[in-house]
Amino acid sequence: MIPTVVWGTGNVGRAAIRAVNAHPTLELSAVLVANPAKVGRDAGELAGLGRRLGVAARDDVAAVLARRPGAVVYAASGDLRPAEALADVVRAVRAGAVVVTPALYPLYDQRGAPPEFREPVLAAVREGGGSLFASGVDPGWGNDVLPLLVSGLGSTVEAIRCQEIFDYSTYEQEESVRVLVGMGQPMTYEPPMLLPSVPTAVWGGQLRLMARALGVELDGIRETLVRRPLETTVRTRTMGEFAAGTQGAVRFEVQGVVDGEPLLVIEHVTRIHPDCAPDWPVPPNGSGAHRVIVEGRPRIEVTVEATDEGENRSAGGNATAVGRLVGAIDWLVAAEPGLYDALDVPLRPAVGKLGRRPR
Repeated sequence: MIPTVVWGTGNVGRAAIRAVNAHPTLELSAVLVANPAKVGRDAGELAGLGRRLGVAARDDVAAVLARRPGAVVYAASGDLRPAEALADVVRAVRAGAVVVTPALYPLYDQRGAPPEFREPVLAAVREGGGSLFASGVDPGWGNDVLPLLVSGLGSTVEAIRCQEIFDYSTYEQEESVRVLVGMGQPMTYEPPMLLPSVPTAVWGGQLRLMARALGVELDGIRETLVRRPLETTVRTRTMGEFAAGTQGAVRFEVQGVVDGEPLLVIEHVTRIHPDCAPDWPVPPNGSGAHRVIVEGRPRIEVTVEATDEGENRSAGGNATAVGRLVGAIDWLVAAEPGLYDALDVPLRPAVGKLGRRPR
């Protein structure tokens, strides 16, 4: 059994505790939290399992890492604190752990990552012998392993489009929704996530991964952006009121240009309410889905819907990201220490999990 630490117990951390507990070769050895109110609480309670796991949450990072765990699932957010998240991850890698995380977008395409992100991790690998694999949903499997797998079913492939289509009222992270993406803000507000070059910084690595796997060269990366206001005030279950006239929907593309044409496209269609921008693409269920469209012969379209925590689509997406990361831990432990990306780490069948009840 591989002693595994879950660092963070928010939207991703809850799913990580459940995934580690369910994995046949991993043992939940510790849970790290930043909130003093969570210290001492049982991991099963924090994960919503309805039963105790016998692992109490702690806040003493140094003591936990001093025990040199085999793996760390770093589930703390990096959206608003990338420098702090990088420092935490480097610390765990230097302690010799295999670290998996969705928190560091620049390292999803580790070969093309900025030196200020890549070099500290490589130094930690050399010093401590740990490893790092960063991935998620979108960016993540929704625009690396899934489209590449589906592309292999075609006789000819003309273009690939990856879509995330979501109602953000199901996304229980209000600061990201209102501040980063700008939902409910005046149309004059400039959301940090949508500023020019930021989408490329987040999703450009996925385009480079796809291009590398497909054996093509990108001429460059382009961005498009459209925003729509709410026509009426709406109230959401998780985040309260969003006023008429404020931003209610966003649609943007990050395009990988090949031979002058946008042949690899990552598109996001995001709403705070279904009534906003009804003419834009909608998910089959009305709340959220990831879709891959391979234009060619044959034309192939695959839509993935995931639910968790009471039919919540956002929670389902988080759980699939965690499944990809936690499922990679034993492979990474057996591999050489290093910095890995989605083209290095195989997505494997659920070996040893079928019909198995979590401990």
